[in-house]
Amino acid sequence: MDEQLAKTETIAIYLRLQRDKVKMPLARAEGPAEPERPRQPGRRMGKVNGGGPLAGFTPPPMETGYVVQQKRTPHGPEPAFIHLADCSMIEGTPHQIRPDEARAALTDPNIEPCQFCRPDTELGTDLA
Repeated sequence: MDEQLAKTETIAIYLRLQRDKVKMPLARAEGPAEPERPRQPGRRMGKVNGGGPLAGFTPPPMETGYVVQQKRTPHGPEPAFIHLADCSMIEGTPHQIRPDEARAALTDPNIEPCQFCRPDTELGTDLA
């Protein structure tokens, strides 16, 4: 029974990753489109006064992203790895995941944190 539950949970994680992989490009493609303004004859289209970045404004730091990397071999899949999104040790095609998904995935015995970028430390789940 435990083995079947573990299999089902692994499949659920995989399906969520696939769903998110499809939803992200769709959301970017559909993005908020600005309505086109009718152009008045004789009026030049130029830069709007005051347009551009605000002086002295620093945008908030981006939240660290996480990815899961799984290698498939002729003998079956190898354990998956969780990485920080900017890790240089990622191989193959990684799948982006949210921090809560990364935290949950690291509780799975078949998923390991990358020993180079240490996402478990970033997430506060390292027990070492």
